[in-house]
Amino acid sequence: MHSKEQLLPELPEVETTRRGISPILSGSRVRDVIIRQKKLRWPIPASLRKCLPGNSIDSVDRRGKYLLLACKTGTLIIHLGMSGSLRFVKEGTVPQKHDHVDIVMNDGMVLRYTDPRRFGCMLFEKDDIKSHPLLCKLGPEPLGENFDATYLFGKSRGRSAPIKAFVMDSNIVVGVGNIYANEALFMAGINPKTKAGRISIGRYERLVQCIKTVLKEAITRGGTTLKDFTDSEGKPGYFSQQLQVYGREGEPCMNCGNTLKEIRQAQRSTVYCPHCQR
Repeated sequence: MHSKEQLLPELPEVETTRRGISPILSGSRVRDVIIRQKKLRWPIPASLRKCLPGNSIDSVDRRGKYLLLACKTGTLIIHLGMSGSLRFVKEGTVPQKHDHVDIVMNDGMVLRYTDPRRFGCMLFEKDDIKSHPLLCKLGPEPLGENFDATYLFGKSRGRSAPIKAFVMDSNIVVGVGNIYANEALFMAGINPKTKAGRISIGRYERLVQCIKTVLKEAITRGGTTLKDFTDSEGKPGYFSQQLQVYGREGEPCMNCGNTLKEIRQAQRSTVYCPHCQR
């Protein structure tokens, strides 16, 4: 199961990480930055070793799948890529092969960035973070007040893209990755192949509610561990035990008992119930 595609941390996994590191990092002062491997998706800027030490971390926020560690001189942008994770270790803990960056705090705790595939990123922005090229075009947060049926319905008018691709577009709404799009569409009773522009506002009301419910439940359970993801304490997420459709192709629908069907959409697995999702 799940072997056909690359699975990466999605919004609930990133939010779980943020909630894990924020209480420890916020207000703590950085003493040193150790970079063992600078070649990630983009090279880690050498200036990071000068900009971060001596600063206190003022806040740990998230925008989409990006973690934002703000301090007086700017903001550290972290993306976990396909296999990245952040966890705390004690100073002196021997680094393993894929432990690429250590952010050493004054109290001796170390925030360690691990990334076997090296497809994540760690960048530093001195100016307004909202105008950064990676963030400036992102849609609203799915759990925020700006994401509602009126917004989604308006954005969908005239769109011929399948609804699943539409809600996975980060310019429309951030963080609704493949697993959670599958689950939300099943919960809402919407066929993933339906054109976004043909869905009524009433059905968008239901879909928005389901997206929020699925994401909140996933965050509560610490994300979905399918292959690589663990939280900041190295613990796996347990939302995979709640999956209704994703990874269950060929199995009976939990609602009606009919066989779940799998199709490929944009090289991603889509599993749905032809009977329940119209």
